[in-house]
Amino acid sequence: MEQKKKKTFLFCTKINIFYLVFIGLFAEIVYFCTKMSDMRKLFTILFLLLAMAVQAQRQQISFIEETKNWYYVYDEQGKRIGGLSRSSVGELKGWGSDFFVSKRHSYYYICDAKGKTLKTMSVSNVGEIVGVSNSTITSRKGSWIFTWSKEGKKISARSAN
Repeated sequence: MEQKKKKTFLFCTKINIFYLVFIGLFAEIVYFCTKMSDMRKLFTILFLLLAMAVQAQRQQISFIEETKNWYYVYDEQGKRIGGLSRSSVGELKGWGSDFFVSKRHSYYYICDAKGKTLKTMSVSNVGEIVGVSNSTITSRKGSWIFTWSKEGKKISARSAN
């Protein structure tokens, strides 16, 4: 139990340090922008927004490693994006390029690469998940096969026979 608290503390510490660095950089940029002309401010802000968008796009899931008590999420460069405890995530059903699906109790959870829940879906409505791909989830309920978007919206339904 002590080791779990230690890992959680280290994970939270890394996040806090990241936000402190980000806030410091943001303050420097604001100070720098006060010394520029309006056009240069606009270009600087656009460049920073583009840089943040590129960084956000890097949070693509390449692989999810399963250990006894943890799921570790890796990006396409092999860098660990995050770690999620099995008890909080439940059973991993599959993952796409920027989301994963887990089952806990009688619900499916669609989560982003960091583990934030994007959508919760009832097992009784969805059925059994049979596959997860880049942007879709496929489930089977009785004699029907359903295709769902990563946002949890039903795309199509067809007979399994």
